[in-house]
Parts: sequence; C-alpha cells; structure tokens
Amino acid sequence: MTQVENRPRTGTSGPVVGRPIDRVDGVAKTTGAARYSAEYPYADIAHAALVHANVTRARITAVDTAAASAVRGVLAVITHLNAPPMKPARPVNLVNLSTLASGSSVNYLNTDEVHWNGQPVAVVVAETLDAAEEAAALVAVSYEELPATVDFGAQEPHATPQKSTAISSGGATKGDAEAALAAAPVSVDLRFTTPGHHHNALEPHATTAAWDGDRLVVHEGAQNVAWVRDQLAWKFDVPPAGIRVIAPYVGGAFGGKTMIWPGTILTVLAARVTGRPVRMMLTREGVYRAVGGRTPSTQRVALGADADGSMTALIHTSVTQIGRVGGGPEQVTSQSRHLYDAENILVQQNQVTLDALSNTAMRAPGESIGTFALEAAVDELAYELGIDPIELRMRNEPARNPIDGKRFAHRALREAYARGAELFGWSDRTPQPGSMRDGRWLVGMGVASAYHPSWQFQANVTVRLAADGTVLVRCGFHEMGMGGATAQAQIAADALGVPFESVRVEYGDTTLPTGPGAGGSGQTASVAASVVAACEKVQRTVLALATGSKDSPLRGQRLADLRARDGGLYRTDDTRGESYAAILGRAGRVSVDAAVGSDTRLGGIVGQMRFLSKFLLDNRRWVKAASGAQFCEVRVDPDTGEVRVSRWLGVFDVGTVINAKTASSQLRGGIVMGLGMALGEETLVDPRTGRIMNANLSDYHVPVHADVPPIEVHYLDEPDPTMPLGLIGVGEVGITGVAAAVANAVHHATGRRVRDLPITLDKLL
Repeated sequence: MTQVENRPRTGTSGPVVGRPIDRVDGVAKTTGAARYSAEYPYADIAHAALVHANVTRARITAVDTAAASAVRGVLAVITHLNAPPMKPARPVNLVNLSTLASGSSVNYLNTDEVHWNGQPVAVVVAETLDAAEEAAALVAVSYEELPATVDFGAQEPHATPQKSTAISSGGATKGDAEAALAAAPVSVDLRFTTPGHHHNALEPHATTAAWDGDRLVVHEGAQNVAWVRDQLAWKFDVPPAGIRVIAPYVGGAFGGKTMIWPGTILTVLAARVTGRPVRMMLTREGVYRAVGGRTPSTQRVALGADADGSMTALIHTSVTQIGRVGGGPEQVTSQSRHLYDAENILVQQNQVTLDALSNTAMRAPGESIGTFALEAAVDELAYELGIDPIELRMRNEPARNPIDGKRFAHRALREAYARGAELFGWSDRTPQPGSMRDGRWLVGMGVASAYHPSWQFQANVTVRLAADGTVLVRCGFHEMGMGGATAQAQIAADALGVPFESVRVEYGDTTLPTGPGAGGSGQTASVAASVVAACEKVQRTVLALATGSKDSPLRGQRLADLRARDGGLYRTDDTRGESYAAILGRAGRVSVDAAVGSDTRLGGIVGQMRFLSKFLLDNRRWVKAASGAQFCEVRVDPDTGEVRVSRWLGVFDVGTVINAKTASSQLRGGIVMGLGMALGEETLVDPRTGRIMNANLSDYHVPVHADVPPIEVHYLDEPDPTMPLGLIGVGEVGITGVAAAVANAVHHATGRRVRDLPITLDKLL
C-alpha cells in the first residue's frame, strides 16, 4: 500500500482546505523514489512482447513460431493454439459496475478470429526485453481475410440512434426545434467534424504480474484497481480476495487506463504459463494498437434566434463510432441540454459500428468535442446577429435546466464570464474579423463556455486516530498526478482539527477499502464524503470516551456543540476543551477507528445499490456540473497560416477548491490538452484497411512547450451545497470549450471559419 512520507510542511496553523499545499508525493517523484508499475523488482523476472495483427478482420489459418522460439532466451510463444482457456468477458450489469471495465468482448488468444487491425494474436516471453521484442517480430501469422467495415465517413449515413439507458441518454426534445429553426429570423445550420484521438500518457501501459499458486500480485498503472482485480478474478477463475492490484503511482491516464486492455490480461496469462513473474511494457505504437481512444465525430449544430438574440431553436446531433467488439457511447450533446435557454431543443446522438478497436473514455468524453461544435456555432450566430459573443451567451443563460426545468445545484457562469472579460481585457477587442494586428501577425480573440457534469461515487474509507495525535486515512483511490492524496490529507486534517503533517494517507492498493475509480472528475468528492463521515464517527467515539469520565471538561456535551481544533475537541462557545491524546490516554486506548462502507460481498452489493439509487435520485432533482469561461488570444501568420496561441485565461466555477495549487495545475493541464485537440492531435486511419497510420509521437502531434502560452487560471471558489464539502471537480472541465475558443479566435483574426479539427495550416491558406 502507498504511504505518504516526507510530508511538506504547511508553514502555518489553522484550516488547510483551500491552501496551495505542496503535494505529498512531490519529493518521491522528483527524486526518483516513486515506483511505477514497470519498476518493481522481482527475482527471475521475464519480459513479454505482443504480436499485433496486421489485418483488420480475419481468421488465423496458421502461426509459425519456429524462428521466434529459436531466439536465445525465449521461454514461450503463446498463441491461440496453446494458450490456456480464460473466461470470456461478462455482460454489463449495473449491480456490478466492474463489468463496465472490459475493454473488449474479445477473449484474447482463446480465439482464431481477428476483429481489428492491431489485435494481439500472440505474446512472446523471454529472459530479456530485447529477446522478447526480437522474437515477436519473427512470429509469422497467416490469415483468411474477411470483409471489414472500417471507413467512418462512408458509414456515417447508416448511423442509428443511440439507445438511452439508466445512466446515459441518447436524445431529448423540447418543442419542435426543426420548425422553430425554419421560422427563425436569424439562423445558422452547420456541420463540424472531429477526428479520433489517442491517449499519450507520459507512462505507457505497463504490467508486472506474479503468481503464487492461485494468488496473484499485479502492478498496474490503473484508474480503478478494484475493477482490474475483479476482471482478472473472472478471467482466470480465481477468488478476488486472492488478487492484489497495486497502483501507487500512475503516470497519467486521462481515461485510457480505466478499462482492462489486452496487455494486462496477456501479461497475467504469460506469468501463469511460464510460472515466473512477467513484465510487459507496451511500446508507444503498442498503445495505439491495443488501447482504445476517442471516437471521431460528425456533428450538426443548428441555432435559430430572434433579432435580439433570444434563441428559439437549438439542434445538436452527432454521429460517433463504437467497435463491433466493444466501446461505449460518447455523450457529445451533453452540454447542449444545459447551456442555453432555447425555446425549442433537439439533441440526438447516433452511432455507427466498425471493425475497430473499442473506443474508450478520453478526458471529458463527449463534452470535449461537443463543446467545440456548440460553442463555435454560438460564435457564428453572434456574428450573424451583430451581438458580442459574451452578450449573446448571457442573454440566453437559463435560470433552470432548459429541457426539463430541473434546478441547477450550482451555477455561476455569469460571474465567470464577467470576471474573465475584465481580467482578459475583452473590451479592447474590435469585433470585425481581421481588424487587429501586431506587426505582421493577425490577432484574434475568442471565447467559449466550459462544461462538465459532476459525479459522486461509492467510496469505502477507514480513519484511525492514534493517541499520539496522528491520523491514518485508508482508501483504495488513485493518484494519477492530480494530488489526490494531498487533498484527502487536507480534508481529514480540517475534519479532525489536527495539523496537516499529522495525517498519513494510504491509497492505490486493493488491500485497502475499495475506493472509486479516478474518472468523471468524481474521485475527490466521492472520497471526501466518506472521509468526513468517518472523521465524524471518530469524533463521536472520542466524545463518548470523554463524557464517560467525570474529569473531562467535555462531560455532558454533544458533538454538535463541539469543534475540532488544535488536536482535540473544543466547545464552540469558549476555548475549553480536551485534546485527543488526553481523552484516549485516560481511557487507556491506543487509537480510535471508524469505517464507512464495507468490502464484504453483501456490503459491496448494498454499496452499489445505494450508489445507483442516489445517482438516479440526484438526476431527477438536480443538474450538477462544473462550468467556466475560456478566453483565447491567437496570432496568425497571413502568409503561412501558422497559428500561435499567445495568451489564455480561464475562469471556472468548480465549487470548493481543496488545494489551490493542484486545482490550478489540473485546469491548466486540461487547457493544454485542449490546445492539442484544437491545433494538432489527429488519429489517422486508413479508410481501406482500418490501420492507424500515425501510431507514434513523430506523426501524432501533441503540444510541446512552444505551443503553450502563459495560461492564467481563476476559479470562483463558491461551494455547491449538494456536493460533499461543496466541491464539484476540476480534472475534466478544463479541456471543454478550449477547441472552440481557439477556432473562434482564429476566425476573429482571419475571417476564416474552421469547422473541422484540427486547425492546420492548409485549412487557413
């Protein structure tokens, strides 16, 4: 389990929630002491490499492993001809949410069928990584190729409506949007496209697996260690209690490490076959071939308005893809249900099914590409109306959710725009496209709204208060670089009134109480709710010990009349109280423990049902979301079409901010990722074969330092009263609206509208 050590000091006393405290894992990461999944030492460890199919849909007719087996140091070449049987993936069951984690329905190496170009068809295990990779290149596979559907553009006309489920909606309507659009005095009806995107986390996917009989230890960079454990237990038919998944440090994920992909499963299989610990590190190309990414999309956004800018019609439809062997819907129209108070609304998501690797979550799935189309269309409508883009948004800012009238749990988008416009100097902008210059550069300014729903999941937590005043928080949540352990230490410190340095957090391990996955910007709020509840239980126990003694100044007091401060409980009406150490010492107690949630089988079922019932109840009552205003300034070379983002400012309504430093870092990171989506990132797929053509960082362009301007981040820090501690979540909202703000700024600079991402030179010349 991960323990927080070498704690940085806050330097001050008093409450610590909201302060910019250094991350508790900072020293370990900057000194190299942090150990990632491919860095755990095991005696006699072997190394594995994948063999990927170079065809799209086929049956394997022959596999020649002779040359590979002859390479010095090769221990095994595992194919569908000699692999032990594994159980196929389970169907999705909302009572057991771990069933959502199967990246694909393919039972790897237990079938002779190929379902996408890049599917692993063999795994080589050797004494060294070099030998494994050399041998993998020598495995010769013959195929009987079968007809395949791989061209997203060609299949778009055959898209079918996405079905609604208990946890996601395929479409919604209010009034007759098409008729209102046709009758609108001013309207725009536009088509947008976004390409596929792929994850490029700093740490590629890697797994270290070691069996001891039917017990298994797996080191895995995962966003949900409990789901990985449960998936492996099912696949290999062993009890979940016999599997330990350890993920103390995850070098970035952004959704790509939520599901369990073939590299993980086949590493565990290789360890079982060879009887030795096995490590597999996917190459960068291997990540593209074997780990899902974001789906491409086509989108229609049509807006109708009266001459004063009041929206009479909002239509947003989309087409995305899923794989024939897996993948989930992309909530492209999510924000369009909530952002604008149009009289008539139509939103509908549609899908095509291709012979492709399953698509998967990628930072703000749905909203990241959906806000591009919606917010670019709003900008175009503003120009048609001759109204300032911010003013148009404010004229259509709803008081309640536009489609169904539900209340907003918290919404301060007006305040975000007002503050952003002042700080950015929006009033200095001249509205005419091409009217602003800096020397030879054309200068443009653009804005867009950011939006992402907020979530709260189940989290089991234990808290121990020791007689020496130290606190131990235990929960199997995840640290992917966002500062989760630091935030939970701050929350526990304030809840119990102890110094930040007194709190230690253990996380990232399935031996701990089951935590939520790191996704949907929901981990911090979910764990915080349980940490606060556990701390209150601890205080109740401590108070019971105190009131049981005639010598305690707290005798006869209620917890509601006390507050935690300076390592003890104190009356709210004066300074009299007693330290935890004194109370526990007098009672002869070494510590006091409290738990929230249970990891028994029954406890797990009860927890899942409570989560689902709360989720459904909240959905009926509220719309909960983080939002914000993105402000962008670009410079465009009129001769070459080169675009440089020169300045950025974002103002966000993300509820209570637990740590000012880590929250700002998360928001900046989302903006940087959005700049990549706007200007460079694009997964290129051969429409004839379905093969990814740029499966490397030379041809898939992510932002580098020269692409990133100074980024100024502000947040309103106003709590959402319906969320734990009032926090909403910051991890994903930062990317939303970014591509639209860039596109809108480019139009302001040049007069050219780019509706097809990424915005490359050829589209401006």
